[in-house]
This record gives sequence, C-alpha cells and structure tokens, in this order.
Amino acid sequence: MKDLAARALDTARQRGATYADVRVLRNQSESIAVKNGIVEALAMNEDQGFGVRVIVDGAWGFASSSILTPAEADRVAALAVAIARASARVRGRPVTLGPPQREIGTYRTPYQIDPFAVSLEEKLAILTAADANMRRVPGLMVANATFDAFRSVKLFASSEGSEIEQEITEVGCGIEATAVADDDVQTRSYPNSAGGQWGSRGYELLQEADLPAHAEQIAAEAVALLTAQPCPPGLTDIVIESSQMALQVHESCGHAVELDRALGMEASF
Repeated sequence: MKDLAARALDTARQRGATYADVRVLRNQSESIAVKNGIVEALAMNEDQGFGVRVIVDGAWGFASSSILTPAEADRVAALAVAIARASARVRGRPVTLGPPQREIGTYRTPYQIDPFAVSLEEKLAILTAADANMRRVPGLMVANATFDAFRSVKLFASSEGSEIEQEITEVGCGIEATAVADDDVQTRSYPNSAGGQWGSRGYELLQEADLPAHAEQIAAEAVALLTAQPCPPGLTDIVIESSQMALQVHESCGHAVELDRALGMEASF
C-alpha cells in the first residue's frame, strides 16, 4: 500500500500537481446467519481500491481504481491531474489549503481474538446452539442468530509528507425470536435490536455475549408478549433502555438539527 501511494504521488507531482494525496483501502468482511436450524447466509468478501486527489492550477481533480498495481497508480494519478487541469479552465476562486501540514501516525482498534482467524465451524456451533435453544420454546415461529465481522485497512499519504495508517476491526452478533398469533406478531432480541450488539472489538464479543445461554429466555418473552395485557390508558411512566434512548435522541434530536433542515433545504425525503 505504501509503495502504491508513493508511486501515485510521484506521478502526480511530475505531471504538475502542486498538491496530491492518496487513499488506499482494503476491506474484509464475513457474515453468518442461522434461521430455524438452517444456515441461511454465509458470505465472505474482500475488496480494495485507491483514490488520488490533486490540485493543479488552483483546481481539484480526482480519479480512482480498484486495481492496485504500479501501472494503474501511474494511470490514475495522471487522470486526476488531467481532470484538475480541465477543471481549472472553468474554476472560480483558486483552491488554497493553507500552510502545509505533515502528520505521521498509526491506529488499530484493540481486540483480543482476531475474528477472521477463528474457524467457521466454531462460529456456526455457537449460532446453531442459540437457534436450537430458541426453538425449544413452544409457540415460537422464527429463530434467528447472526454473526458479522468487518475489517478496514486504510492508508493516507500526501505530497506534504503525511502518512497515516488505520486498521478498524468491528464485530457484531445477536439473536432474534419471533412469535405469531392469529392477530399479533411479537419479537424479542438479545443483546440488542437491529442486528445485535456491535463493537470495535474482536471475536471475544461473541464469546462474552453467550447467545445460547440467553436464547430460551428471549424466545419465552416473545411468546409471552402475545398474551400480555396492554399498557393502561392515561399517563404512564416508561423506562427506556439505553440503546433505545440513544436511538430516540438520534431520530428526534439529531436529525432535527441537521444543517440542510436548519437552512430549509431538506435533502432526505
């Protein structure tokens, strides 16, 4: 990644760029889902790419590619310069970045167990056990157990001498139980809703969640909700769990103060 970035920066400067930066990215992901005793989804994916930004004659140019080779670095950098030079013909005020800044750094999210180093059989054993425990509860219609892992490796390098490396690893897991009656559907989940609990951690997150141990309780709660009495009418106190409260604040307050809304230019319809 460093060699590719250096090659692109050299080509951009040789072609006339007064400033250039390169971002190189590699992504890795794994997704597993077990539903009613069947492995419903199993996907492993890797992708990569890089982008080059340049300033020529006071205008920006950008080009990118998914092919990480020296020849492609030369082509993309040259294309970015050509686009910037063409843009400069119709630009208004020239781009100014201020004094040069040089930053060198490396960051990696901490984890105890690499999720991509653990065997598929071990992960499936946990998910299938959780699924089976949910389906032991009479009246349950659908049992779901999921595990996801993502890793993003990024490199940023600039003609000002910056070189920043970043590796982000994220893991998510959860179970969901659905019970159905003639006129009602109820769902319970653990340890969180909307795809389970997520964290910038490793495989230890799945181990600590202990999905099989909580599966029967979650399923029983879903079934019990089918016959639960409705809340009494009138003024009622509600206890909101922290993740739901965060979601409520996000939806009711966060979106309300977005700049496009504040300026009367709503972008999300």
